[in-house]
Amino acid sequence: MARDDDDNRRNFALREGDGTETSVFSGRTPRQAALKAARRLDPAPSEGAANETELRLREKGTKKVHIYDGWAWEERSPDDSPDWMPDEITEANVSKKGIKHLEEI
Repeated sequence: MARDDDDNRRNFALREGDGTETSVFSGRTPRQAALKAARRLDPAPSEGAANETELRLREKGTKKVHIYDGWAWEERSPDDSPDWMPDEITEANVSKKGIKHLEEI
């Protein structure tokens, strides 16, 4: 995909329970940013053993907070992976729970 579409990227700040924003993830959609955040979670040995963690992402410049359940797990890298790729990689998935506005929280 061409890199000239980067102006469509939006920034999402990961919010902790106390309201502090610790990291910023970018993506064209909130789900894309949530997947990036989920890959930073402590991975389980398999997808079935993964515990869901709530991820709250505030879209920068707005008062919208996108809420996801995210989980991560370890998986063997594909057989045709490049030499630089490690044998174990972290996979992640997310499920959207909803959107809240900061006035509602």
